[in-house]
Amino acid sequence: MTSPQAPPPPPRRRLRLSVGAAVVLALVVLSAAVGFGLLRGQAPPSDSLSLTDVTTTDAPSGELYVHVLGAVAQPGLYVLDLNARLVDALAAAGGTTDEADLAAVNLARTLEDGEQIIVPTVGVATDAPVADAPGDDRVDLNSADQEALETLPRIGPALAERIIAWREDNGRFRSVDDLLAVPGIGEKLLAGLRDAVRV
Repeated sequence: MTSPQAPPPPPRRRLRLSVGAAVVLALVVLSAAVGFGLLRGQAPPSDSLSLTDVTTTDAPSGELYVHVLGAVAQPGLYVLDLNARLVDALAAAGGTTDEADLAAVNLARTLEDGEQIIVPTVGVATDAPVADAPGDDRVDLNSADQEALETLPRIGPALAERIIAWREDNGRFRSVDDLLAVPGIGEKLLAGLRDAVRV
């Protein structure tokens, strides 16, 4: 007598395979949907902090303003890079004229924001002020000779020579506070000179 045959397993296997395939397919679709959603959900560049925002917020502007006058082709106000030198300012002003006394200016020195640059002409005193205020009897640090400097309180021949030497090496005094860079002049001495000098 023949024993009854066991039911074939393929349908169950097929069912398990179908469920497994469906799960894998669902995971793939879900992953794709999540990825697509993340991509779509990203903020556009205009809503995020851009490199420009970081630069303007956390870094210095990188520019300085200088006023160029005298023997240049195009006198005026110019915006230069933060590390610009005097030669850059003259180039921005179209270069110097034929009458410019280039020996009287230090082309290599660095500039400061808000500075006024006066390029003298040959035969004109380099350190002459642009305009003297009437009745102003203060000593001009940029044009005074040794004798004039020695009239200042507590300034003798040695300090007067140092002031002139600093001026020759570094160009014009841009503020009275620049005197602190002269060897032998400290805060206390500067306080006594402040009302007696100008630039």
